[in-house]
Amino acid sequence: MADQQQGDPKPINFTIVPDEQPGHERTYANFCSISHTPFDVTLTFCEVMPLSEAEVREAEAHHVVRAPIRSRLVVPTQLVPTLVQALQEHMRVFPEPYNPGGPGRKPVH
Repeated sequence: MADQQQGDPKPINFTIVPDEQPGHERTYANFCSISHTPFDVTLTFCEVMPLSEAEVREAEAHHVVRAPIRSRLVVPTQLVPTLVQALQEHMRVFPEPYNPGGPGRKPVH
């Protein structure tokens, strides 16, 4: 018994799932800006709306369109490979008519 307490901890397998709470709202975003430091990656989610005539003229003059930030997520760099794999798997099984960036299509950057 004493050997087990002083030895390496026993590994356990478990799955982490979101703890859904009533009233937790979802946030819609149709644009994501990504930046990083050596320690983390920041995903800034925005909602881009159709531009007014004045906003179009300003965008033509300054080459910038400002979009309201809906959420900003900062994740450690160690999480990024797993996040990318999960997103790729979801896109792989996503129905083709609803997957405009499906297999063989290049991203728009």
